Amino acid sequence: MNYAVIKKNDIANGPGVRVSLFVSGCRHHCKNCFNQEAWDFAYGTPFTEETIEEILTSLAPGYVAGLSLLGGEPFEPENQAEVLRLVSRVRQRFPKKSIWCYTGFTLERDLLAGRIGDPQTVRELLSCLDVLVDGKFVEDLKDPGLLFRGSSNQNIIDVPGSLKENRMVLLPGTWYRTMGSGNIDEA
Repeated sequence: MNYAVIKKNDIANGPGVRVSLFVSGCRHHCKNCFNQEAWDFAYGTPFTEETIEEILTSLAPGYVAGLSLLGGEPFEPENQAEVLRLVSRVRQRFPKKSIWCYTGFTLERDLLAGRIGDPQTVRELLSCLDVLVDGKFVEDLKDPGLLFRGSSNQNIIDVPGSLKENRMVLLPGTWYRTMGSGNIDEA
């Protein structure tokens, strides 16, 4: 697996200050994707043990809320094993930090149904996540007022709740739906 960039003080891809890993490789090719260069699986830098250590070190400060995974596409079959290796290590070392993942696949139709890559790897990967933002970016549904997603078709999913119910469970509360439609105290 290759990765495009690691952002060590990201405030756009989940709540709080986060470390964000943008993996390389994506077959969705969403119209007007903000990260088209990362569609190429060969783009960027090889993902190594040193990369994992860099991410773990970046997650260590108390002010860092967690890790966000973006792309490219973290759930592309070619990326699943390395992403799982990373999130397993993060979960072990920092069990209280949240892990968010953005994917163009859908939880129910693609990931839980076993349609993408190795179903066991996908389940293990999902079990390490707190939140999944699913669905392709759709230009016609773009809404700059949405928090933590680009288009209104995308869902912000409570992964542990979804795995328990074996169906999509949205993150509770209204604070994340749109800017100005609520606040964190409502969650």
